[in-house]
Amino acid sequence: MHRLLKARPGQKMLLLGNEAIARGAIEAGVGVATTYPGTPSSEISMNFFQIALETDLYFEYSTNEKVALEVAAASATCGVRSICVMKHVGLNVAADALLTLAYVGVKGGLVIVTADDPFMFSSQNEQDNRYYAKLAGLPLLEPSSAQEAKDMVAYAFDISEKLQEPVIFRTTTRINHSTETVIPGEIQAPQTHGDFTKDPFNYVPIPAVARNLHARLLNRLKEAEELSETSAYNISTGNGRWGIVCNSVSYKYVVDAVTDLNMGGKTKILRIGFSHPLPKALLKNFLKECEKVLVVEEGEPYMEEALKAFAQEERLTLPIKGKSEELFSRLYEYNPAIVRQCLATYFDVAHKSPAVPDLSDLPEIPQRPPTLCAGCSHRATFYVVKKAAEGMETICPTDIGCYTLGFLPPLSMGDFLICMGASVGTSCGFSKVTDKKVIAFIGDSTFFHSGIPPLINAVFNNHNFTMVILDNGTTAMTGHQPHPGTDMTALNLEGYGHVSIEAIVRAAGVSQVAAIKPYRLKKSIAAVKEALNYKGVSVIISQEPCTLYAKSLKKLRGKPFFVSEKCKNHKDCINELACPAFFIQNKRVKIDPTLCVGCTVCAQICPEKAIVPLKEKVL
Repeated sequence: MHRLLKARPGQKMLLLGNEAIARGAIEAGVGVATTYPGTPSSEISMNFFQIALETDLYFEYSTNEKVALEVAAASATCGVRSICVMKHVGLNVAADALLTLAYVGVKGGLVIVTADDPFMFSSQNEQDNRYYAKLAGLPLLEPSSAQEAKDMVAYAFDISEKLQEPVIFRTTTRINHSTETVIPGEIQAPQTHGDFTKDPFNYVPIPAVARNLHARLLNRLKEAEELSETSAYNISTGNGRWGIVCNSVSYKYVVDAVTDLNMGGKTKILRIGFSHPLPKALLKNFLKECEKVLVVEEGEPYMEEALKAFAQEERLTLPIKGKSEELFSRLYEYNPAIVRQCLATYFDVAHKSPAVPDLSDLPEIPQRPPTLCAGCSHRATFYVVKKAAEGMETICPTDIGCYTLGFLPPLSMGDFLICMGASVGTSCGFSKVTDKKVIAFIGDSTFFHSGIPPLINAVFNNHNFTMVILDNGTTAMTGHQPHPGTDMTALNLEGYGHVSIEAIVRAAGVSQVAAIKPYRLKKSIAAVKEALNYKGVSVIISQEPCTLYAKSLKKLRGKPFFVSEKCKNHKDCINELACPAFFIQNKRVKIDPTLCVGCTVCAQICPEKAIVPLKEKVL
């Protein structure tokens, strides 16, 4: 039995924040869970995937976040508690559905988990999704710990059903990926079957209907503000005249900093957990009780701007600070030291930073930049394309996935990146306004997510570029989640279909299509050259399983290689491939047999054929 199902109420568990969120949804009786995987939210979905194999929960990895939200919205409209999980930029994809869904509303509870990523540990921006709640007119909740995340999920479902609106549940990386002792509660039996009652004048927002629905949404937003005013998740502590307003994980840092600085008798803290709509009366009363206020919030000055507006409405002139050159930045994550220093600076409290330990006698830690895994088929594909395009001036838009790392030297295959699917859309533009050969790189999961519409656009408008689809059979970047092209029988799972990338490409009207095996360098280079010389849209589908995924399925067949005495030390293998299995010892190239997967790519490019397989495979 899955550990989140096996846990008894009241029995302490050590849980990742994402595990706590999944457990909270199970306790709340969730019946449908949908997602498109994205760090830092991925483990929530992974646990739902595993739990669904043992229970009546319906779970799916949807093709993208918009589809995931639409599936969950329909389920919730039928009265089934549903949850939709994504990372912060995923809400951009789902936004088209989100904003009108706020007008339409739901019957059963619908919780939309959006995992923000301050510091961009695995993302292309730091957007603050609290503004989506304001834009859509929806309630938003923010937990400050794993325990609270678990408990708050059930509260979110209750709020959703009371208001008959979706509720946005915003986390950050530090909440998602921190581990904490959590006390589970009772599991509520899920309702997995619902019913739909036709009501087109509430469910079909043509302009005449939408005007009424917008008015209804604003009334529900007023009701949400009343709930926010009395919410147990807006917590006030202390009795001092120095005020601190904070949210999310910043609350934990503030509590520690106030203790460390001995400010307890002078400070009053207001932690906001029900972040939209903000509890206006609560915040105004808080301001009236303070001499000065500091706002501690990662990301944008969302609460700070609101507090200043509330103060103006009440004709209050107290200082309210947050983001500034001398205090908090809009960049990156906060940490206890940053918060402690800013509190000391703003409230003019004596503070001595802990002594920095002297590490001068220790050797410098070797840098380990991110890189494609040893034997990654993407490395082979990039090498093949680079060789095929020698002598051409190229532009190589790339996309979101492991293969984004191909922009690094020595591969240097990645010139432009915006978002999922944009490699294909931007290739249309580059090909129209330049004379350079445009080569778009996109992964298999990303192709299904948002690469198909721009491909159709390219065919219809007769653009001229080559699209390289890196098909490794899984959504590798976020932890090997399946997508419509994954062979689910390899996972011993039945009841799934299978969608052929090549069939879709041909159906879209592309006539120049070739599937390659990138480890076979000569044949692959020839196929890519033919595609690059084609006038119009050409597509290369590079098919080879992700090495880590294949290893997990026990399908790696190759033996490790080693560098023999034939080596003339040209270092072509390192300078052209930079596989992390290579290292230098005594100025000679070596291969770590515990990393090498036997892909043979380096052996094929060695001028002396000095790279040969070991006789015995290293485990």
